[in-house]
Amino acid sequence: MPDTVTAAAAPVVEAAGISKRFGATVALREARITVTPGESHALVGRNGAGKSTLVSILTGMQKPDTGGLRFSGEPAPAFGDIDAWRSKVACVYQKSTIVGELTVAENLFLHRQSRGALQPIRWKELRRKAADLLAEYHVDVDPSRQIKDLTVEQRQFVEIARALSFGARFIILDEPTAKLDARGIERLFAKLRDLQQQGVAFLFISHHLQEVYDLCSSVTVYRDARHILTAPVTELPEEALIEAMTGEHASRSAHPREARAEAGEGSTVLGVQELSLPGAFADVSLVVRAGEVVGLAGGAASGCVQLGETLAGLHRPDTGRIEVAGRTVKTGDVPAALKAGVGFVPEDRHIQGLVPERSVAENATLTVGDQLGPFGLVLPSRTRAFAQRMIADLDVKTPDTTTPVSALSGGNQQKVVIARALATNPEVLIAIRPTNGVDVKSKEFLLGRIRQVADEGRCAVIISDELDDLRVCDRVVTMFHGRLGAEFEQGWGDDELVAAMEGMADPHETQDRKGSHVRHD
Repeated sequence: MPDTVTAAAAPVVEAAGISKRFGATVALREARITVTPGESHALVGRNGAGKSTLVSILTGMQKPDTGGLRFSGEPAPAFGDIDAWRSKVACVYQKSTIVGELTVAENLFLHRQSRGALQPIRWKELRRKAADLLAEYHVDVDPSRQIKDLTVEQRQFVEIARALSFGARFIILDEPTAKLDARGIERLFAKLRDLQQQGVAFLFISHHLQEVYDLCSSVTVYRDARHILTAPVTELPEEALIEAMTGEHASRSAHPREARAEAGEGSTVLGVQELSLPGAFADVSLVVRAGEVVGLAGGAASGCVQLGETLAGLHRPDTGRIEVAGRTVKTGDVPAALKAGVGFVPEDRHIQGLVPERSVAENATLTVGDQLGPFGLVLPSRTRAFAQRMIADLDVKTPDTTTPVSALSGGNQQKVVIARALATNPEVLIAIRPTNGVDVKSKEFLLGRIRQVADEGRCAVIISDELDDLRVCDRVVTMFHGRLGAEFEQGWGDDELVAAMEGMADPHETQDRKGSHVRHD
């Protein structure tokens, strides 16, 4: 805890005995949490554990059925008093809440641009106030820039500064690193530590457990709508943390599978030849064979994501060729990629993966509509039956197939996205950060399902900078600034792979599982 905060200071937030029901569903049962001034406190748990419901109660969006909530020793504001709640707590969500078309200054003082409802906006004064606020918290962003032109990291800093401008000293961070590369995460954590020295407290929600150990001093675990434990992170080994989250004995083993032929012996399923997309990647050539799961690992500016999207038909490359099972695929054409046998799990399920107001069944069958009825007509009965099989196969937790997909937890939404990608029985599955924002148990399940695609004689490509995603791969190829780099067989070390992802390894070398290097000339 920072020196500026005394041991006697009241918690910035203290919740006790919090229960909440939605109809027959128990979302929270006698839950509790306490966060002290200047503390970075992690909240972890599987999807559906009650984290989102707790956040909605801590931010005044929902009223608890039972229990008490206090901020800095005082009772929580009256429900509906928005300004009072803003002065106590703010949440920076994984999905940004700031307006892209407005400037930084306008977003910082949204609905507060002028001194009164009938007063004109004094733009010069507004920009000066914004500059002063940003400088106070050492945020290096031009207040006149539009939000849409900022990086994800800069947008998060703006959201944090806006929250602090209301007087809040307790900020909830919901998956803040989901779209940041390694350097961006380092800068974010450095900023958070600086703010902790000023007495600002954070509730850090993340499925990346290593980040909990890197940033936080305490962790609270929820499971099945209940508080399970709160402990200092230094006293809780990662295996014990996973066990608390899942209720099962933790295992660090990779996904077991029967012995198979060595990678490289199967027939070529995906062939990429000298593919280039200006501003993203250049001269990429890659072969993925039957039975293989290949990882593409790189940071936000590596070109990995754009390469995956190009393979799925979202971008038209300037040069190069893509082949699936020996047949050339028309580039820049999503239907052509689908027809050729490419399944696709996009990076962001909220923007690219789901139609929120549509049902689980409709979302799960978007890629196979032409198979669900004659003469181009989609028959609802066939849609439901098809969706029910997919839901059972992916273990999607949903009341029924007609439930809006927006009502599902994040992990179950991701399962729907992957179910849809698998619906066509693709020859090649391209999965970009497939476990983004899901819990440990769902992560294991989804990676195992991707592994199954290869074990059935097809192939998969996992594009991710999350090391746990890459452990299931037979080999991992790194990318840095748009070009392929070092290649690693199974058994790679975390430090070596991260170094290659950050451009610190010789791009002409391939590391085998024993650590030797083979130069390709």
